[in-house]
Amino acid sequence: MNQQRRQDAIVELVRQQGYMSIEQLTEHFAVTPQTIRRDLNTLADEDRVRRVHGGVGIESSTVNTAYSTRKTLHLEEKERIAYCLAQHIPNHSSLFINIGTSNEVIAQALLKHQGLEIITNNLNVAAILQHKEDFTVIVAGGQVRSRDGGIIGEATIDFINQFKVDYGIIGISGIDEDGSLLEFDYQEVRVAQAIIANSRRIFLAADYSKFHRNPVVRQGNLAQLDALFTDRKPPEAIQRLLTQHDVALYIA
Repeated sequence: MNQQRRQDAIVELVRQQGYMSIEQLTEHFAVTPQTIRRDLNTLADEDRVRRVHGGVGIESSTVNTAYSTRKTLHLEEKERIAYCLAQHIPNHSSLFINIGTSNEVIAQALLKHQGLEIITNNLNVAAILQHKEDFTVIVAGGQVRSRDGGIIGEATIDFINQFKVDYGIIGISGIDEDGSLLEFDYQEVRVAQAIIANSRRIFLAADYSKFHRNPVVRQGNLAQLDALFTDRKPPEAIQRLLTQHDVALYIA
């Protein structure tokens, strides 16, 4: 069994059992503990599993990874995705940018553009863009989440509904094999749904780890997208859905 197949099999075992020890995995795959530890480190870096003492568990479907961790996780991949996506945003466009560390990297990549008008419910995005004199930056009202600077709530939805923009740039916490776009916070989801409803084109930025996470709240579906920007080929089931719904795929 090659490394990729073994790692996929580890994830499936952990999904079935909830927890597997290093000793159990070593015996099951007939490899050394060092090999299993390397596999688990790789899978944990990709957010496919969660390392715990003496073994491994599955990522939580109800609690997101801490914002401080997500800021640095897969940063190189996010930067490549952000650069690729920014090439598809024309100067003098209007756009929404919602909550997420990938979107903060995208905001940085947009600084070389001219004349953009950006509506955002992400204080970190606003802080990145505010010094660009030829940009118009509009911050949505609502409740500010202390953990990540996201703005959510009914007031935020009402604010978003006042606009109709060229591009909606959204992030996501997980993508299910049936095409469901998944998040952890239902209030964040409702704001994202308003962004989708009020954008002429929807761009989703998602690094490869998002294809292996299963948050609990449904935000929407791949069929609502115009383009998906990621860093590796998605699983085959996702690729089929993208083709079926005529969603452009860009691999950075």
